[in-house]
Formats: sequence, structure tokens, C-alpha cells
Amino acid sequence: MIVVAGSPTEGPVELLLSQAAELGVEVVLLDEERAHDWQLEVSIDKGQVAAHALHLGNRVDLSEATGLYLRLTAPNIAGLRPDPLREARRVASVALLASWSDVAPLRVANRPRSMTSNSSKPYQAALIRALGFGVPETIVTSDPEAVRAFRSHHGRLIYKSISGVRSIVHELTGRRFDDLDRVRALPTQFQRMLTGVNVRVHVVGTDVHACEVDSATIDYRYADGGPSAGMRAVELPAAIKERCVALSQALDLPLAGIDLHRDSDDSWWCFEVNPSPAYNCFEEPTGLPIARSLATWLAGRDAVLSGGGES
Repeated sequence: MIVVAGSPTEGPVELLLSQAAELGVEVVLLDEERAHDWQLEVSIDKGQVAAHALHLGNRVDLSEATGLYLRLTAPNIAGLRPDPLREARRVASVALLASWSDVAPLRVANRPRSMTSNSSKPYQAALIRALGFGVPETIVTSDPEAVRAFRSHHGRLIYKSISGVRSIVHELTGRRFDDLDRVRALPTQFQRMLTGVNVRVHVVGTDVHACEVDSATIDYRYADGGPSAGMRAVELPAAIKERCVALSQALDLPLAGIDLHRDSDDSWWCFEVNPSPAYNCFEEPTGLPIARSLATWLAGRDAVLSGGGES
């Protein structure tokens, strides 16, 4: 039995539920849209932590599960009138589940305490560098003159948020460079701009799934009105694959979306590690069996899938 906490209509959850059904894995779904009705209980007895929840009218022992997938996105439930009591119950239930998942004696993708490394991009970059990946030369500052000097030394730069809040990556050029004085209001991360190929890697346990991303925009998640990014499954060099697994293990993120870049001289760089990847955006166009790996891992089975596609 595995436990899935999230919205069943949200892409990653929907794919996981489908794959679990194909594999014959029993699923207890904690629908986040009904979190106010979970009736979650967590108890400690003689050092053992247990959790129970109401599921389909039955009280289920969540501690008997082999794995837990957390994909909590605070969905906006259309059609429901505001209800402070319902909202308070939802918040309390989600907080209790998150607290239990940090200590639950089962496989968790991913534990909230481990996901916090992505809340500070500079901190995570230091961890990434310590694991042997290259990280582009970086400066975090609110001083426009420091940025100008950095740009003069390194040439083309990109900039992005230093927090876990999603931001669109842009090149520092044109109007954006002209408005650089605005950085005084918010410390920002600037990096030397790389040229080459973006590679998105999903690690699930010890399974590795990689795809190259062909995009006309710097941030391939946003097409700026142009054609969407093209993706194709690829096989990583053995050393890079092993380094990706080591990175996910060091960060305690058994499910990790790793953003790599292969530059023109075949050097490999790592930008960041997403602790809650929307992997369906990569599985659907490439056929990479990421959800199957996740269902397999959560069920406590040995890893059976790895890697990819054509090289």
C-alpha cells in the first residue's frame, strides 16, 4: 500500500495514480481538496510514531504503507464559498501530515525538511558544488555597481530569484540592464550565461531519466508566445548519471528534478534541484517512465528502470 497526498486531477498525481493501478499497487489517496475531512490522527507510543486517517469511510493506518508521495499545492477549489472553519481544518490537517512525514518510518517523496534546501538557491548551489558538479560563476547582491563589474568581467549574464519562489530566468540585457538600479530593493542572483544544451534529469531512488530540452528561450518553461520547448529522451554518461543519484541522496530527495547544462566543450553544469518536480511535463512528450519508477519505488520494490533513450 502507498499513500498519495495531493489533488487527483493535478498532472504528477494523476500519472502516479494511473501507474500504480497498472502495477497493481494499492493506493490510499488523501485528496488535498478534501483535506478538511481527512480526520488525521498522529500518535506516539513507546517511541513508535503512527498515523491514521479517514479514507472512504474507513479508518486507515497510514503507518502500514510502504511509501508516501507528497504533492501538496494548496489547490483553489472553485465553487466553494469561503469558510474559515473549513480552511482552519485544512491548514491543520496539511501541517500535521507534513510533520508526520518528516519522521514516518517509510519511503517518502519527499520529506518536507529535506525540501527546504531549495528555499535558498545559493545554499543549494554550495551543496551541488560540493558533490562535484560545476556551478556557473554567481553573485548575489543588491548593489548595481557590483553587478556591472561582474558583467564586465564575465560578459553575458542571467538573473533569477534566490528563494524557492519560482521566477522567470532572463538575460540581463537591454531594458533590464537599463533598470538595474531597481535591484537595490531586492537581493538577486546573477550568473554567467552558459551556451549549450539544457538537460532535465529526474532521479527516482536510483532510477535516472534524462531528456534534452530544445528551446529558443533562456527559460524553457516560458515560451514568450513562441513555440514550446522540444524534448527528447537521452542517455547520460555513466559518471554524470552516478553523480545525479549521489546528489539526490546527499540532499535526501529520492524524487529530484535536476537541471543540468552541457556546454559546447562537453562540460556539465548544474543549476538547481527541484524537490517537487512536475515530472509529467517531461514524461508526456518523451515517454520517459518517471511515474512508473515512482510507483515502483514507493511500493518498496527494487529499481527496475533507468535512463533513457537515444544518446
